[in-house]
Amino acid sequence: MGSQIDFGRKRTDMEKHAKIYVAGHRGMVGSAIVRVLEKAGYDNIISRTHKELDLCRQADVELFFETEKPEYVFLAAAKVGGIVANSEALADFMYENMIMEMNVIHSAWKNGCKKLLFLGSSCIYPRMAPQPMPESCLLTSELEKTNEAYALAKISGLKYCEFLNRQYGTDYISAMPTNLYGPNDNYHPTHSHVLPALIRRFHEAKEAGLAEVTCWGTGSPLREFLYVDDLADACLFLMNNYSGNETVNVGTGKELTIRELTELVAKTIGYTGEIKWDTTKPDGTPRKLLDVSKLADLGWKYKVELEEGIALAYEDFLNNPMRAER
Repeated sequence: MGSQIDFGRKRTDMEKHAKIYVAGHRGMVGSAIVRVLEKAGYDNIISRTHKELDLCRQADVELFFETEKPEYVFLAAAKVGGIVANSEALADFMYENMIMEMNVIHSAWKNGCKKLLFLGSSCIYPRMAPQPMPESCLLTSELEKTNEAYALAKISGLKYCEFLNRQYGTDYISAMPTNLYGPNDNYHPTHSHVLPALIRRFHEAKEAGLAEVTCWGTGSPLREFLYVDDLADACLFLMNNYSGNETVNVGTGKELTIRELTELVAKTIGYTGEIKWDTTKPDGTPRKLLDVSKLADLGWKYKVELEEGIALAYEDFLNNPMRAER
């Protein structure tokens, strides 16, 4: 067994010239991490597009790590989607996410990566977890069925990091963000998450002069939302200030109903028609609020409030017509 690490003790900050690999740099989370790193003065960031490096191909990932030898890794690459996408492609979500994670984490370990941060999702916690959800409730009861495949893959990734720490003394950590939104989001009408889907729906309704918009479910589920640049800031903070086997929740600690969110998005976009609810459609998990006291105790807090963040996200939507169409 490798040497033991004093988990929980502050680690040495990443050197400004250290080679840092951001996996998934073109996605919403990865691109935000790159922005935050560059703003902080890190000048040796490496990345590869999916065309240049398919993370599902083990041999290609191993060759990349053997050649580049990154000292630090932010693992933000993932196959993501909303309720519809998760329910239609269960096997794809499980396989692609699990194989990507295992390939990157294993190759990082084999090639002496100093530290790795794995990004999960709050859907790893049980459907009926205590609210707000503490990190300790992981694997205490069954998962939400609508995104079970994705959750299982993410749990496997964070557990592999933990097991490498325990067996080999590595310094691999995981962060579990709440629902995210912001620049470079996916605005697909059916395969996106709730907030970007609402932005697109109300924008199109406003442009078309529609008298009403119908939304899924009852509007009663409670959700928490974090602006993606705040998550990226938290990731850099954790990389420089945390080491431990247990994951760390990243969120705002604030929640609102989907109905309240919908009304806020409509207001931001300037849609004044009627909002109706199709109660035959699924709501998903009734409540998802993260307990962020652990991260707060470490000294980090979010900066962007929801109303400001939605306005910034809408600006991104308007300025990126190709992304809006995908």
